[in-house]
Amino acid sequence: MRVTRRRTRTRRVLGGAVAAGLLLSAAAACGGDDDKDGDGGAPAGGGALKGVKVEVAAKWTGPEEANFRKVLQAFEKKTGATVTYASTGENTDAYLGPRLAAKNPPDVAILPQPGLMQQYAAKGALKPLGADVVAEVGQNFSPYWKELGSAKGQAYGVMVKAAYKSILWYRPQVFADAGVQPPATFDDLVKAAGTLQEAGTTPFALAAGPQDSWTLTDWFENVYLSQAGPANYDKLAKHEIKWTDPTVGKALETLAKIWGKPDLLNGGVATATKTKFDESVTQTFGQGKAAMVYGGDFAAANIATTKAKVGTDAKVFAFPKAGDTAPAILGGDVAVALKDGKGAQELMKYLASPEAGKVWAGLGGYLTPNKNVPADAYSDPIAKQLTAQLQQSGDAARYDLSDLAPAAFGATPGKGEWEALRAFVQKPADVKGAQARLEAEAAGAYK
Repeated sequence: MRVTRRRTRTRRVLGGAVAAGLLLSAAAACGGDDDKDGDGGAPAGGGALKGVKVEVAAKWTGPEEANFRKVLQAFEKKTGATVTYASTGENTDAYLGPRLAAKNPPDVAILPQPGLMQQYAAKGALKPLGADVVAEVGQNFSPYWKELGSAKGQAYGVMVKAAYKSILWYRPQVFADAGVQPPATFDDLVKAAGTLQEAGTTPFALAAGPQDSWTLTDWFENVYLSQAGPANYDKLAKHEIKWTDPTVGKALETLAKIWGKPDLLNGGVATATKTKFDESVTQTFGQGKAAMVYGGDFAAANIATTKAKVGTDAKVFAFPKAGDTAPAILGGDVAVALKDGKGAQELMKYLASPEAGKVWAGLGGYLTPNKNVPADAYSDPIAKQLTAQLQQSGDAARYDLSDLAPAAFGATPGKGEWEALRAFVQKPADVKGAQARLEAEAAGAYK
């Protein structure tokens, strides 16, 4: 399926308003929610949608799916609707594309990229948000997040879930035993890894399996934003800088300081290139096979499936600076309606409400751009730490680069940036070759 180019607007700076609007907002308590029943505008009464069936599709599996199902159950209890869930798998477009072509899409889909929303909007596959949904979004979201859910001035999406992607999770007891402090720079990270290895603990679990090598794009983005700076990051996201540019080569050389040392990776390269994201977290906190692992805030849900306790046995530190900029990479999932009907629009309205956000926040492994979800709704003790990091990042924060690229390049397992970086893990000395492959893939996708 041919992928359309993403709009320029989604690549602009995430300013201070985003940092303020994203998070767990401490200001949410004074939040402007005028609903007398305190439900954030969600459908009133237990039977407003009795007999209505709604199908929702999203990529989430495991703990993320389980938590989302609880949000849907709360919607069912509130409205009387019956909701079914379908997992798209990691390649959302591969699942939805045939169903759209067959004119049998789910009522609502959760897309992992604003760019995929743009693609579907350009094809006329999306249903515009109803006036009451638009009003709900306007009440609860900052302008930047509202705009990420729009295409050519028309509102189509609700940014239901945010991800903070500039952290590393670690086992504090292992660090303490080795005399290691959370590193502030990438060079210090490399040194810390060596010290941990000498103390008898493999430093990293790396998820570089074919279906989960999105983690590698996040590693790259953090290093690239820190080294090359926000302006070059924006240019690379728009393919105004080629992937053969020296700034890209420098970032790859930096990553090779870790990826190029198999002894630093649990099981070496052979295991890393087969490891799924969930497994990398379990290897670290469930099996004790590594001292640290990359994962956004959402990894808390995976850690919760082990005996490790978030905030005690599992903590985070900011992704170390590789240059002058402290990296702050954000992601997010956007809900869209693919069918007309009251059920789809009411679910969209509910997902835009503080009530849905409160349910989700209480389950852990979740952040929301909804500014009217109060900080005390979060069960995850890491949330306040991430809030502080975002606020400190200010105008340097950026949306996930791979999610701003065409899906063929930035969001397809086994292809594009995912597979090019996975190949680089296997051959980290070949920086020029990796750059050439990345550029060839990008050039085709951005046409």
